[in-house]
Amino acid sequence: MDDNNLIDMANRIGDFFDSLPDHEEAVTSIADHIRRFWEPRMRRAILATLDTPGATEIVMSDIVRESLVKHRDDLTPVAA
Repeated sequence: MDDNNLIDMANRIGDFFDSLPDHEEAVTSIADHIRRFWEPRMRRAILATLDTPGATEIVMSDIVRESLVKHRDDLTPVAA
């Protein structure tokens, strides 16, 4: 799984929802989109990037980071 690609995709999702007038709605919508449309291994990989700052070439946008941190429990896949 390419972490840089995941961050780039998450940033594009963040750019879309950042246009919402309500910041909290945007943060929640980003997490909801990732939870609904990303497979578990993708969610695990992007959440792991939060624990290893500087490990990727692409910088995660502030709103995406906020969304992942705030909704980390909801985004973490349930163990099989």
